[in-house]
Amino acid sequence: MSWQNAQDPVLGDKQSCDALELVIVPRARDLGGFEVRRALPHGKRQMVGPFIFFDQMGPALFKAGTGIDVRPHPHIGLATVTYLFDGAIMHRDSEGNTLEIRPGAMNLMTAGSGIAHSERTSDAVRASGSGLFGIQSWIALPRDSEEVAPSFQHFAADSLPLVSDGGIEARVIAGKAFGAESPVGMLSDWFYAEVQLAAGATVPLDADYEERAIYLAEGEVEIAGDRFAAPALLLFRPGDRISVRAVQASRLMFLGGATMEGPRHIWWNFVSSSKERIEQAKEDWKSGRFKPVPGETEFIPLPG
Repeated sequence: MSWQNAQDPVLGDKQSCDALELVIVPRARDLGGFEVRRALPHGKRQMVGPFIFFDQMGPALFKAGTGIDVRPHPHIGLATVTYLFDGAIMHRDSEGNTLEIRPGAMNLMTAGSGIAHSERTSDAVRASGSGLFGIQSWIALPRDSEEVAPSFQHFAADSLPLVSDGGIEARVIAGKAFGAESPVGMLSDWFYAEVQLAAGATVPLDADYEERAIYLAEGEVEIAGDRFAAPALLLFRPGDRISVRAVQASRLMFLGGATMEGPRHIWWNFVSSSKERIEQAKEDWKSGRFKPVPGETEFIPLPG
């Protein structure tokens, strides 16, 4: 989606878990009947692995005749991941990809040198009304891949590994986790998984990746004797194996990866290791040099 600057999320107490580095309680922002909670970027942590932007969308309920309408907007230097728990979003981009995103599917749009896209509620879904609940995240690209050609990958829910065991159901969205590997192609080393826990179930967060976090989207969990309630992003130090127990039925996102080569500049929907490249992207969007999105006549102007 298109990003506008907002206040930093609220910084939570670390409590007593030694492996826990930071707790971020995302701040809610109302987008006109549609609530978004932003966990990244944060004033004390820009990225977790390559994850540089992390928004919870909803949960929201749209009446018949209403929905979301995010007009065409540009991206460079990143890949967007849209993952839904409920609802549907119609994706259209300037490379000609048109596809309705549904719950459990993995949708990875690599912007690279530049792409524009829109996100809307389809006419069919809008006619009857619907819910919407999910996560949109941005993956910063490695320096040597920031200018790759734009592309789009879609993997239906039933094509992603699903691991079930003793009150645990985990879908491996990207990378490797729980002994399974996602088919999604990636330009750097990172992982992403949705984990649903029944009350009382325990799941490990292994130390396979240098930077790791858990986003608690629903429910309440216990880690090393401390309890955490949704919504919250829990960031862990490297090296320790973490055990997470569900106090009540819970939904979590496991995420992380290798540490990036350095920080990134982020302005509006642009991410780059170069300030000059972002300035160029601003001029390109303002001057209409991005490829248009087929079937769209609207666009989001460059912020003033």
